[in-house]
Parts: sequence; C-alpha cells; structure tokens
Amino acid sequence: MNIKERISAFAQLGNKLKKIMDQEPDEDFFISIKSQNPWFTEDNVKLALHNIINYLKEDHLSNWVGNYNIKEQNKKIGIVMAGNIPLVGFHDLLAVIISGNIAVIKISSQDSFLMHFIISELNSLDNRFKEKIIIKDQLKDIDAIIATGSDNTSRYFEYYFSKYPNIIRKNRTSAAILDGSETKEDLQKLSDDIFSYFGLGCRNVSKLFVPNEYNFVSFLEAMSKYQYITYNHKYSNNYDYNKSIYLVNGVKHLDNGFLLLKEDHNMVSPISVLFFEYYSSDENLLEITNRQKDKIQCIVSKKQLTIDHKPLGDAQYPKLWDYADGVDTMRFLTEL
Repeated sequence: MNIKERISAFAQLGNKLKKIMDQEPDEDFFISIKSQNPWFTEDNVKLALHNIINYLKEDHLSNWVGNYNIKEQNKKIGIVMAGNIPLVGFHDLLAVIISGNIAVIKISSQDSFLMHFIISELNSLDNRFKEKIIIKDQLKDIDAIIATGSDNTSRYFEYYFSKYPNIIRKNRTSAAILDGSETKEDLQKLSDDIFSYFGLGCRNVSKLFVPNEYNFVSFLEAMSKYQYITYNHKYSNNYDYNKSIYLVNGVKHLDNGFLLLKEDHNMVSPISVLFFEYYSSDENLLEITNRQKDKIQCIVSKKQLTIDHKPLGDAQYPKLWDYADGVDTMRFLTEL
C-alpha cells in the first residue's frame, strides 16, 4: 500500500464509523464494551469514536503527513497499548501504518473489544491491512517500540525495551489556569475537561491553578452539570473512599457531593479528587508550570498566557499533531 492508498483507506474508515454512529449502534455493542470495562460508558465510547472520526478526514490526514518525509520502510514497530480510556492506542496505530511501517501490537485487556472492532473494520476495507497489523501477546523481533503506561510500568519498559529505539510514556495529566473572571459557561466547559472519561485520561484536568484568595463557590456550582457521575458505581466508590480518608485524617478539603478539592502541589490526583494550587503573579505561575512541565500533557485557560494552552472545554479534542508527552511520534517513525 502506498501513502495515498493508506490515507484513502483511513478516510474510508472514518466515513464508515460516522455512518455507524449516525445510525446509532445497537445496545449490545455498548453492553459488550462496558462488560469488559465498566469505565467505558456509552457517552465516553461515543466521545472517543467521534474524535477518531474527526482525525480521519482526508484533508486532515493529508495535511498531517505533508509535514513529514514518508518512506515505505516496513519496519516492525511494537506498540504496547494502554486501556485507561477507549481506543487510546489508536493514534499510535494510525501513525505507524500511515508512516509506512508494520504495527505489532499488544492490545490492552481493558480495551480489546473496541480495538479488535476497529482493526476488523480496517481489514474489511482492504485486506492488505492484515499484513500491516499484527496482534501479539509478546513483542519480539521488532525494530522499535512505542509503549504507554504508568510511572511504574515505564521502568519495566525502559529495562525490557532499552535495546530498541523507543518512545516510552509515563503518567501525565492536564491542568487548568483560572483567574476568577470565568463565567458559569466557561466553568461548565471546564467540567468537560475534568469529568470526561471519569478523569482517567492524560488530557483530563486534575489540577487547578488559581489566584490567591480565589472563591470556589461559583466553580463548585458549575460542576453540578456532572452530578450524575455518581451513578457509576466505580466512580462513586472512589469518591467515598477518598472522602473517608480525608475525613479520618483531618485533611482540609472542599466537597460538593461528588468532587473533592484539595490543595496540593502534586499534579496527578486520585479519581474524584481535583488538586489546586495558588499562584501570586503571572511570573509565579510560569515558574510553577515550568517546574511541573514533565507531568503536564496540556493546559486549558481563557487567561492570556505566554505558555501553550487550549480554550476551556477543548482538552479532550486533540488534533492529529497533538502528540502524547509532546513527543512527535511521526518524526520518530519517519527518522528510524
């Protein structure tokens, strides 16, 4: 398959997925997904699929690959996929195939139904994908590796895959910078950044930076848009557990009945908890974010900033070139 054929095939996949979503998949589709992973609710699966559909527009794909020298290398690229949010490994799969290589993938047990579904749809469009996508339980005889996991698993990856050219990703999260001028609508957009995927993704906001003396009343009221999140028993269990820990240990916190706010310098907060940190000036804010840059995936804000950021509500809508950990996956693949 040449580059034009690959772009065309993925664009066809996008059109096919759009048609499926427009017609509403039957209930069994979402039941099968959720039975494998209770975090993968219908809303979150739809959000992930709509993001992929947006990736797979032919002009988006052409503009993306136009920035690189695409060669037909046919190198075997191992991909260790995460399973924290639906189809989180799709972008790596897309990049490997589009770049002219072969994807040798280890699918997460938490996301196998959806990933097998996508691969099956690709194969139905062009059976040559069966030679481009190889599913393995163990990744051997590869030329390079892309592995996504936690800080703990990354140490294992670094040891096990050290002999290969690699991209090894660790825990990251996203942050919001507020200045107190945000409207209710602004804060409700921010709630999408916080609660989509139950806060499990690296693009979920788990840390707020707020000015000294910030009043959280309006913020907590705006979060009520997601009060229904407690209907998910896994989220509710996390909320009850973290709340009990804070109460027993006398940890100062704010609570709106389904979200806990705690002042903390760390970036990655537990599920149902949002950390916050005060800043005293723009200079102080820049100093804090620079110190934590290795943990920050993206920043959202309506404030005028000298650092890269997205508008409130846009964290979960990455572009093809919004690479995880800020590492250009396509450049890595095309320069092997």
